[in-house]
Amino acid sequence: MQKEMRLNLENVPKELKLILELIKAESKEEIERIDPEWFQEIDWQQFIELALHHRLYPVLHGKAQMIDNQLVPSSVRNRLAYEYKRNTFQMLKLCGEMEQVSQLFNKENIRLLFLKGPHLGHELYGDLSLRTSHDLDILVPPEDFDKAEKLLLEAGYENDNPLPTVLNSRRLREHHVKYFHQEKKMIVEIHWRLNPPPSEDPNFEELWKRKQFCSFSPHLLFMLGKEDLFMFLIKHGSRHGWFRLRWLLDIQRLKDERISKEQLLPFLQRYKAKHLISQSMILYTELLNSKTSETIFTNKGYKLANKSIFFIESIIHLHRNPLPKEIASYHKKYLHLLKNPIQNIVIFFSRFYPAPIDVETLPLPRKLSFLYFPLRPFLWSFRKVRNVS
Repeated sequence: MQKEMRLNLENVPKELKLILELIKAESKEEIERIDPEWFQEIDWQQFIELALHHRLYPVLHGKAQMIDNQLVPSSVRNRLAYEYKRNTFQMLKLCGEMEQVSQLFNKENIRLLFLKGPHLGHELYGDLSLRTSHDLDILVPPEDFDKAEKLLLEAGYENDNPLPTVLNSRRLREHHVKYFHQEKKMIVEIHWRLNPPPSEDPNFEELWKRKQFCSFSPHLLFMLGKEDLFMFLIKHGSRHGWFRLRWLLDIQRLKDERISKEQLLPFLQRYKAKHLISQSMILYTELLNSKTSETIFTNKGYKLANKSIFFIESIIHLHRNPLPKEIASYHKKYLHLLKNPIQNIVIFFSRFYPAPIDVETLPLPRKLSFLYFPLRPFLWSFRKVRNVS
């Protein structure tokens, strides 16, 4: 039954389908075999917008150089070349910041693992310039978070969203904090866990034991081990509905070259993520023409994959706040489907735990923080009424 299921790609624009055809082609010969009809009636402005949105323009730049000049306008080639060069400088700049942050933390004996950043360009694509990165994501032991935050603040970074906290709500509800350096125009996110709660993830000590070196740097920089990285990228991509296809290409590069099904089995069993792996395998098999074992495909995986097509086929930015009501509602239902029943129950009861916004609504002395528990439903209702008015 699973083999008969297919993704619904009827509403995927032709421009995005052309991008996928180009991404699938691994060599000049394969690109030359692409039917010229794919290039007919293309809105090239839409093509560029989709390439930028899905963060695929560094890879597409190289592909465009292999295509007949009559098929792709010179303006499109020039724009891809410009964005490629701009991204290369950005990645080199981030590499320098990686080393500075690492040295800063090492002096204070704070262990850190780089989650996402320019190192993934080298590790997954063999070239820093072939992957984009907007910021640095680092993971530190939870007990070292305050110390790490102080170091960044002293180095000129500022908390991007300095909300007041109550009863340790930030640590319980979230998984990272973002910091911005005004002069450097750099963003660093400090994580104390891989994913938002109540996700089941390995703790820092387990991740540290399986770490690997960032091979692009002569300095001792550490990143997640390959299986941990695979699970992290899958959970990150699935949580965001795969609204950037670059995340899916990351998964393809990592899975096809380094990870076998046998290596994944312990992670499937321990972290109950078979439906998420199934979703990503289905998406990159059908969209990127990759090969993988169909035994890992599940009905729920197909359901989730089809749900995520909604985010892929349009230019949707789930990071923006506030989201349009229709998209926010769809994403909320999608997230509910991603989680198992126990996780959804935990999330339901977590709504009764005080949040930073409650402190903004009604500041109370720290000694009276316990009153936020009985007051939370009233504070929530007050904010709803105020927003409506």
